[in-house]
Amino acid sequence: MKKLKTAPYDPKKNFWAPDKKEIFVKVEVKSEKGDDVTCVAEGGATVVVKKAKLLQQNPSKFACAEDMVNMTFLHEAAVLGNLRERYENTLIYTYSGLFCVVINPFKLLPIYTPNVVDQYRGKRRTEVPPHLFCVVDNAYQNMVAERQCQSCLIT
Repeated sequence: MKKLKTAPYDPKKNFWAPDKKEIFVKVEVKSEKGDDVTCVAEGGATVVVKKAKLLQQNPSKFACAEDMVNMTFLHEAAVLGNLRERYENTLIYTYSGLFCVVINPFKLLPIYTPNVVDQYRGKRRTEVPPHLFCVVDNAYQNMVAERQCQSCLIT
C-alpha cells in the first residue's frame, strides 16, 4: 500500500480511461492528436481514447483512501479504483462520508475477534481504520450520551 501512495503522479498525464473488461483502467497520456489521446494502460497496452472520455486520477497520496470524501476527484472511476485497491489489500471497509461501504471478501478474515472489538471501543472514526465495529460503537456511544435512539442501515 505504501508503494501506491508514493507512485509518481502527473495531473497532466495520469487519467482513468474506459475499459470493456475492467470498466476503468489507469492510463498515462503519451500524445494527443485532435480529440484522440494515445495512452499506455497500467498493464502496458497502448490505447487510443477520446479526450472527453478521460477522467482525472487522484494524487497518489489518496491511494487506498479510508474516507473517499477526502479524495480530490470523486467520480465513478475514482470510487471503483479506490474500492478495488482497498479490497486487493484486504481492506474491505471504506468510508464515504457518513456511509461505510463494505465489500464481501468471500473468505474469513481475522477482523472480528474480541481483540479487534477492543481496538474500536470508544474510538472516533478518525482514530481507527474503517470497520463495522466503529460504526456500531459510535451509534452505541451516541445513544448513551444523547439518550436518543440510534439506527444502522444495512443494504
